[in-house]
Amino acid sequence: MNILEIAKKYEQYIIDMRRHFHMNPEPSMQEYETSKRVQEELDKMGVEYVVCGNGIGVLATIKGAKPGKTVLLRADMDALTVNEENDLPYKSVKEGVMHACGHDAHTALLLGAAQILKDMKEELCGTVKLAFQPAEEIGKGALAMIAEGAMEGVDAVFGQHIWSGVESGKISIQPGPRMASAAQYEIKVQGKGGHGAMPAECIDAVTCSCAIVNSMQTVVSREFRPNDAVVVTVGTVNVGTRWNVIADNGSLTGTTRCYDKTVLKELPERMERIARGIGEAYRCDIEFTYEDLLGPTVNHPEMTAVAAEAAKKIYGEENLVHMDATTGGEDFSYFIEAAPNNMGAFAFPGIASVEWDSCHAHHSPKFKVDESALVKGAALYAQVAADFNCR
Repeated sequence: MNILEIAKKYEQYIIDMRRHFHMNPEPSMQEYETSKRVQEELDKMGVEYVVCGNGIGVLATIKGAKPGKTVLLRADMDALTVNEENDLPYKSVKEGVMHACGHDAHTALLLGAAQILKDMKEELCGTVKLAFQPAEEIGKGALAMIAEGAMEGVDAVFGQHIWSGVESGKISIQPGPRMASAAQYEIKVQGKGGHGAMPAECIDAVTCSCAIVNSMQTVVSREFRPNDAVVVTVGTVNVGTRWNVIADNGSLTGTTRCYDKTVLKELPERMERIARGIGEAYRCDIEFTYEDLLGPTVNHPEMTAVAAEAAKKIYGEENLVHMDATTGGEDFSYFIEAAPNNMGAFAFPGIASVEWDSCHAHHSPKFKVDESALVKGAALYAQVAADFNCR
């Protein structure tokens, strides 16, 4: 059974679906029309599904004729609040909303995979679940689907993210950490305001805030080992109102990233200790809040091996390439964490092509996709499902 040949029958379908979703983007937790279209397409195929995940996500099920395991394939559906700058026939029709990350392609790939898997049901082992997930960009969709039973009976999970940092026609599938955790924090600084000419009568929130910004960098350089990949970013600093006024209060917000779950657990304690210590030194009160948004996406070696062997059949062994782990976050990590023994893998099929002008960074208003690369992504979903379930 040549899955790639089956997939080629649906190449134009995949492209058409991707263009439809690209023209009609919807931000996180608002993907109602996208979900409706996915359901309509599944109805046409005769594929069973349930709405799963805040009334938006769609969980389809395809059962093979032969016994076997159960694998979940996942695609995300949400767009970004980015204003598209591309001049394309299928440019976003919604001002300020754009598929600038590739989730339109992911949704189309999984619909294509549904077509392929439907065609090969008589040869397929076990069960394949297809999760069309909302709200990846805000880290809420995977948890919502898992809470509503998406992972019941699942033995392994597989996902993909098209990647503009990988050459079109090539793919990265590697074991271990692939994407980082993501957390958001805020540090509020309370001082005592007053006249800029009389600092001794005040408690300056500006100097305290600046000291905290500088010292946050030592969390990386002095609190963790040199081989622990850690990012602590201060993204905003809001302090002060006027040139001759000592600031009464300030606020710092930012994000952290890492790949190690031990580091992830230790980060907030160490950051808070430093912030409060500086606050005490500068006589300011400190309020520290920290929210974990995503855990790191870590590929299980066994599931990665299955996916890599599947990719060799679709892409050719010579087109499997190395890609360094990225510090971007991905809520597919929750699906991996929910799988038995964390049996999951996440792949990065390349879309970078000079001809298609598809080398722009993800989240860029100029982001484009080499659509000629999409059919192999759909075939890979089906190949991984077939290979895992029939082992």
